[in-house]
Amino acid sequence: MRMIAELWRGVRAAFSDRNVLSLMAFTCTIVLCAAIFYSWAEDWSFLDAVYFSVITISTVGYGDFSPQTFAGKMFTIVYVLIGLGVFVATATTVATAILSHRLKDEDEADRKKRAGRTKKRP
Repeated sequence: MRMIAELWRGVRAAFSDRNVLSLMAFTCTIVLCAAIFYSWAEDWSFLDAVYFSVITISTVGYGDFSPQTFAGKMFTIVYVLIGLGVFVATATTVATAILSHRLKDEDEADRKKRAGRTKKRP
């Protein structure tokens, strides 16, 4: 349970980081724009279009949806080339923020331990 609490603190710290928030907003904007495009070009429901946009940018790609139009296929090529880099940058930035928060907590704990040992000596 302690590890979950530590992870949660790290996630909260990550989402208070300006870089993380900026990249998350950019990623969400790209997914939203792609979903709007797929809704229009492929005549998919908005939910299906968002679903396809997310599984495509994250490289999961179940294969249950695929663009059938020329415009959809060309857009997907560009979307994957640009979106994948943005997705990886976002995921990396979130992970880095979580890990740096954990390291900061460990450093504080070490400092407190050392301070406690220093005070005990006569």
